[in-house]
Amino acid sequence: MRLTRYFLPVLKETPAEAQIVSHRYMLRAGMIKQASAGIYSWLPLGFKVLRKIENIVHEEQQRAGHIPMLMPTLQTADLWRESGRYDDYGEEMLRITDRHGHDMLYGPTNEELITDIFRSYVGSYKALPLTLYHIQWKFRDERRPRFGVMRGREFLMKDGYNFDLTKEAALHAYNRHLVSYLRSYERMGLQAIPMRADGGPIGGDYTHEFLVLAETGESEVFYDSEVTDLTFGDRQIDYDDVAQCQGVLEEFTSRYARTDETHDEALFNEIPEDRRRTARGIEVGQIFYFGTKYSEVMDATVINDKQEQVPVHMGSHGIGVSRLLGAIIEASHDDKGIIWPEGVTPFHCGIINLRQGDEAADAACEGLYTALTNAGLEPLYDDRDERAGGKFATMDLIGLPWRITVGPRGLKNGVVELTCRKTGESVELSPEDAVARVVGIYSAL
Repeated sequence: MRLTRYFLPVLKETPAEAQIVSHRYMLRAGMIKQASAGIYSWLPLGFKVLRKIENIVHEEQQRAGHIPMLMPTLQTADLWRESGRYDDYGEEMLRITDRHGHDMLYGPTNEELITDIFRSYVGSYKALPLTLYHIQWKFRDERRPRFGVMRGREFLMKDGYNFDLTKEAALHAYNRHLVSYLRSYERMGLQAIPMRADGGPIGGDYTHEFLVLAETGESEVFYDSEVTDLTFGDRQIDYDDVAQCQGVLEEFTSRYARTDETHDEALFNEIPEDRRRTARGIEVGQIFYFGTKYSEVMDATVINDKQEQVPVHMGSHGIGVSRLLGAIIEASHDDKGIIWPEGVTPFHCGIINLRQGDEAADAACEGLYTALTNAGLEPLYDDRDERAGGKFATMDLIGLPWRITVGPRGLKNGVVELTCRKTGESVELSPEDAVARVVGIYSAL
């Protein structure tokens, strides 16, 4: 993409309403624009990153054997009355009456709707196990929406639901989701720690939240410092292997890590003092096993191998797709702007022309742009007739991982400058070698 043909409304000043880093940089980098309190339009740069995150989630869910679908944003209140949650959920639920007088709601979650779908079509244990998921916009009427996409009212979320014959099978689905979430977060350049959590209005005795450590986190967390040494890496997992998935769960949850809601001071004090940590954390996902809570009251049953009608065991599993974008910025930035991990960057590499209109510089930039594009990458070429300082400031603000700078002086020596946004280190390379270096980095992901 050429910057002269792109829509990138960069702001020089920080808007007064932006209180945290991610909100400030998302507004300044032209990623979002507030439509009303807690509701945002996603501008082209923000939308590209949002789609990158969404694609990673889709890929890892389907790798784990989960099946994508899509449910509506508006739901009938009848299903929520059937489950008993319509009056219990609270004022965060946006309730609507249509022109026919039917009570509707803008879905904050989908346990009731997915249970109704299941009971309508599945009657035998032979159809199990089954996990369905979707990525959909949701709405919760926050009393005090703030911090941009971190605590908005409208948000994009992946929520998945497993249906299993037994508790043991459902707990394997729980473990399978934990593994897929760890893979997803690491591909996004994040370390998200699974922490024992509270079930809240969804319910369930087994639940873990995934939290990214950040000073602006809304939750106080207590943990053993050893958990921050754990990485999933590039290991291969057989999602049908019960023992292997259980092993990953034990590896990542055996050390103490809890939110303030479930913190146990006595257990925390059993950790060696030099490993006890308290911090703030941003929730980016949660997994639940809640057994037959919904299937019993909504008659979601199957016939088992003994010809008995039994309620299915269920769980729900969510990832905050739009919230993740803010969390990544909170975890990866400096005083100049965002630093995107390679896995979610909106453009793979920036190209800066230091002397627009110079024949040699223009030709070199065009050559770099074409070579990177032909290699399957998306470069962003700053071809504006703008001073060099402004071009560098824009590239630093939007945070592309790699930048190639082209100027007449370097070209006389046959080189361009390749700069890593994260480290600030630069090397001079021939244009061909610079392209090869960038292509090699992304090929290794």
